[in-house]
Formats: sequence, C-alpha cells, structure tokens
Amino acid sequence: MRKFLYLARVSIFLIMIALISGMAGCGQPYHNLYIASTAGGSVTRPGEKTFIYYEGTKVNLEAEAEEGYRFVSWTGNVGTIGNIKDATTTITINDQYSITASFAQITPMVAAGGAHTVGLKSDGTVVAVGDNGTRQCAVGNWTDIVQVAAGNAHTVGLKSDGTVVAVGWNYSGQCAVGNWTDIIQVAAGLSHTVGFKDDGTAVAVGDNTDGQCDVGGWTGITQVAAGWCHTVRLKPNGTVVAVGWNDEGQCDVGGWTDITQVAAGVMHTVGLESDGTVVAVGQNDYGQCDVGGWTDIIQVAAGGDYTVGLKSDGIVVAVGRNEEGQCDVGDWTDITLVAAGGAHTVGVKSDGTVVAVGRNDYGQCNLSDWDLIE
Repeated sequence: MRKFLYLARVSIFLIMIALISGMAGCGQPYHNLYIASTAGGSVTRPGEKTFIYYEGTKVNLEAEAEEGYRFVSWTGNVGTIGNIKDATTTITINDQYSITASFAQITPMVAAGGAHTVGLKSDGTVVAVGDNGTRQCAVGNWTDIVQVAAGNAHTVGLKSDGTVVAVGWNYSGQCAVGNWTDIIQVAAGLSHTVGFKDDGTAVAVGDNTDGQCDVGGWTGITQVAAGWCHTVRLKPNGTVVAVGWNDEGQCDVGGWTDITQVAAGVMHTVGLESDGTVVAVGQNDYGQCDVGGWTDIIQVAAGGDYTVGLKSDGIVVAVGRNEEGQCDVGDWTDITLVAAGGAHTVGVKSDGTVVAVGRNDYGQCNLSDWDLIE
C-alpha cells in the first residue's frame, strides 16, 4: 500500500510538471518557415516544405547542388541566415520566413595562356594541356570550379564559394590569392591576377611595375580583363577604364560607351558594343585593332597580337598576327565560346567538344579528345 501511494504521488508530480511545461509552451510564439529551391539542386536539411518552429529556434540549413550545377546563395527572407553564400549554414526563427536555395549551371569554358590551354568541365573539374614548366597545368585536383583564367604561365580558378586557387609561375606573387573571398570573376595577365568582388570592388596581386594592380579604388564593376601589363574595368553604365602600361595607347578607353564586354591582349584592348559592333585601341602593327567592320558579334577575345570575335550564328572571325595560324578560324561553326592565347585560339562547340588552331609547340592545341560536358 505504501509503495502504491509513493508511485501515485510521483505520477501526480510528473503530470503537474508536464502541465506546467505545456502551459509555458503555449505562451511561446511560433512561426512558419517555408523552404524551396531553384532548378539544379535541393535543400537536404531540413528539407523543402513549410516547417513550424518556436521563436528563437536556430535551424540548420544544408543545400546540395546536382551535377553540373553550383550553389549560389540563399534568397528571400535571409536577414537571420548566418551566411547566405554558404550551402551549409543556419537561420534563426524570429518571424515568418520564406527562403530559397538558388543554384546556377556550371558553364563549360576554356582559357588560353601563353602556351597552355585550360578547360572547365560541367562537373566543376578542370583539365589543362601545354607548357607545364611552372606547373601551370597542375589543375587535376581542382573541384567545384566555376570559372578559369590563364595568364602567360599561371592558371587561376574561381570556386563556387567565392574563393580562388592558382598554380604556376609565382615570381611576382600572381598566385597569392589564397585569402581572397567573395570573388565572382577572375582575370590573369602576364604576371598579375585580378579579382572582381560581389560588392563591385576589385583586388589584384602580382607585378605592379606599370600600375596594373592599382585597382584598390575601383567600385561599380561588371567585368575585369587583364592584358600583358594592363587591367581593364567595365562599369555598369557601359563605360570603361584602364590602368597599367599604356605605351601603345592600350589604356585609352575613356571615350568608350555602350560596352557590354572587354578583352585585353598584350598591348591592345577590345570592347564589344551592345549592337554587336566592336572597338579596339592600342598597338595595331599586325592589324589586331582592325575590327571596325565587324557586326553581329556576341563575344570577343584578345590574344598576343590578334583579336577574335564570335558571331551570333556560331562562326568566328579573327584579325591580326597569323604567323602560327592562330587566325585560321574561318571554317569553325557551332562555336559557343572563344579564347585567345599567346599565339593559339580555342573554341568550345555546343556539344562540349573543343577545337584549336595556332602554335602547338607544347601541345596546347591537342584538344581533340576534350569533352567539357559531363
């Protein structure tokens, strides 16, 4: 009997504790959290639907990209998310929230250096062929890359989280990009590297003999390009500025307007206008600036002493120095992107295969087995 009374008292005590806890919980606000994703990935934690959480709850978020895509950011009511650019982060519930995990497709691309070629595959891995004397082709372990750039003898890769990796010639510190963050585009010159940040500012490392790295005061950028010893900035209003070596007038871009893309060669600069025409300044000893008659161009590239233009119908035009056959692109068709190196030209076709012409002494044009779409 005594044991029975003891158990009864314990049970009553536990019931009272539960009732008090329930009453306390009833007074605590709760909010809805709706989670979704764009094409190219999903939210694996906590999932994708409407959840209910008490105010003040910290919820773990984890987004995962599908193959061929990359995580970009969390969008929506992101005020209490720890890091909107981190696929694994947290959100603190203080109100009704609707958030979306945004993904973007990884677009295959190529970059051409002094004597090497770099290819970005749709799965975020990178391949490279050509001169590897300073290990500029040592990119076999790179993953999660969304853009590549090739300098004279170094290679730069932009990762989906906004950090940057680089290999190759580092005599002037052009590969010292390990502490860069929030980068959305990179460019590589002879011996300097430039990064464009998501806040519209720029950073640069490497040789600054001619002021090509003097980009610290730049704001309002939509694209950067790096030439041999000069750096070019495209502004949101379509105007262009340039710093660095200007002996041939390659930085005389102050009068340009309505520009949508820029490219920088050894000693010349090229601008694509919104109507598909092209302008160029700088050294013109080989006719590399003779682009005044070009029309219907959708992308430009500037090589050693030549210029390449991609037309909307997938054919390619080129002017300038052609001693190595780097301008022999007249029979190319179905091209979606072009790159110009020291003396070789590379094109990506719509099926992910790659073509190349020009100097091939290091095998930089041996790309017939490349397929960038995985």
